[in-house]
Amino acid sequence: MISHIMLPVSNYQKSKEFYSKALAPVGYSSDTDYGDSCGFNDGTSVDFWIAQKETVVPMHVAFKAGSKQAVEGFYEAAVNAGGTDNGKPGYRDYGPGYYAAFAFDPDGHNIEANWIDTSKAE
Repeated sequence: MISHIMLPVSNYQKSKEFYSKALAPVGYSSDTDYGDSCGFNDGTSVDFWIAQKETVVPMHVAFKAGSKQAVEGFYEAAVNAGGTDNGKPGYRDYGPGYYAAFAFDPDGHNIEANWIDTSKAE
């Protein structure tokens, strides 16, 4: 089980603003801030961190969403917060009922929100 993940970012404040907006629809918020890094949580665990770094290598991180509407809310919030479209909300062929949306953050990290539609997962 993963305890947490930390993404390097080139502009901490810009990234904090992006993630604060983009992750709200999937239930994440930040209440831990150290000035050049902060943690986001879903109310149970601070498991997603960003930190100012000189070197940034883009990664892919996916967040579980509680509903189709949460995936759509994530996508809209991410794009409105300065993210770049990398896949509008929709069903994917990754597995039965896999509904997801993707956006690149300001550093090119591929951020995803996904939900499994159990009515299609049979």
